[in-house]
Formats: sequence, structure tokens, C-alpha cells
Amino acid sequence: MQERLAAERYDDLRFSHGYVFQHLIEDEPGVGELADKLAVTQQAVSKTIGELERLGYVERAADRRDARIHRIRLTARGRDAVMAARRLRAEMEERLALAVGRARLADARDVLVAALDALGGTVAVRDREVRPPR
Repeated sequence: MQERLAAERYDDLRFSHGYVFQHLIEDEPGVGELADKLAVTQQAVSKTIGELERLGYVERAADRRDARIHRIRLTARGRDAVMAARRLRAEMEERLALAVGRARLADARDVLVAALDALGGTVAVRDREVRPPR
């Protein structure tokens, strides 16, 4: 996926950026909120947000109710990167379906979802609370 994103003009994105992006798709958290969701320090989040800001994927905006709080949101480039990743993921899924068959792919997905559910991870994935590996 990394190589395919690079070919789409997103060669400056790292796999780890996805953990941040997942929280910005439907929300505009502050640095502290994002740090809590990712279970990392505010300093780590600030550093990553600064990098993504310089690359043009995110921006900070004053909170509508409290100007002391800065919300982090995706820019147009950030939203475009999300759409590109989704499109590439759909293309990869189609390649897999052609390679192994749609029924087998569906069965594999069902097994993986059941395993995730058995381990208590389904809610975290659904709620976009997947944390980076330690």
C-alpha cells in the first residue's frame, strides 16, 4: 500500500500517520484528546501533527467555543489522501477476490472479524480507537 500511495503523490506519508488520520476523518480533536485516544504523550502528538501540518495534510483551527483550544482537522490534501487510500484498498480487495475467489475472501473476512470480536477488538475498530502497536 505504501508504494501505491507514493505513486499517487503521497510518498511523504508513513504507515504510522494512519493512526492519526483515523481520528480526523469524522472529528476535530485537540492535541490532548488525540494523545489520549492514541495512548501516547501530547508531545508525541504535537510532533506528528507539526510534521503533517508542514506536509499539508492537517491544519490547526481555533475551537469555536474556546479560542485557547486548537482543533486538528484534515486539509483538502489530507481528505484526498484518505480517498486515495480507500480507493487503493478497494483495488487490492478486488485483486484478492480475483485471486482467491469472492466466497473464500468473504469467508476469510468472516473468520477475521470473529477472531477480532472474540479478542474484544471489534468496538475499537468500529469506533476508530485502534492504537499504534507498542
